[in-house]
Amino acid sequence: MLVIKLDDSAFRADLAALYRRLGDLTPVMQSIGMEMESRISGRFETRTDPSGKSWAPWADSTLESYPEDGNRQLLDRYGDMLLSLNHKADATSVRIGFGKPYAAFHEWGTKHMPRRGLVFADPDAGTLAKGDEEAVLDIIGLYLQER
Repeated sequence: MLVIKLDDSAFRADLAALYRRLGDLTPVMQSIGMEMESRISGRFETRTDPSGKSWAPWADSTLESYPEDGNRQLLDRYGDMLLSLNHKADATSVRIGFGKPYAAFHEWGTKHMPRRGLVFADPDAGTLAKGDEEAVLDIIGLYLQER
């Protein structure tokens, strides 16, 4: 049997020094959260997914059963899903999402409803669209330049 051992103590020391230099990442995580909220909110206006693909129109059955008191906009019947969009940042991460559980049905689609993505380019892989990824990397890059 071949056994390879790696002494990563030097790497760990460099990583610890980098972490000390960067300090609390809450401000950069907050910036990422605000940027992603803006991008996701814009998708309600453009009616497109993160990759720029137009959302599928409603099925005839949806149109027929649509309540009269709604605003007749895709994914925005009463505006409550968009209003529930939020983010929470801390020193090492940011969580971005909706306060309405049915948002997941739109992000992934269902057996009877096509996907109308809002957050991910590929929700199963958890990947962002190229433009979203570039925006996040730009924010991180600017933050690192200031350090």
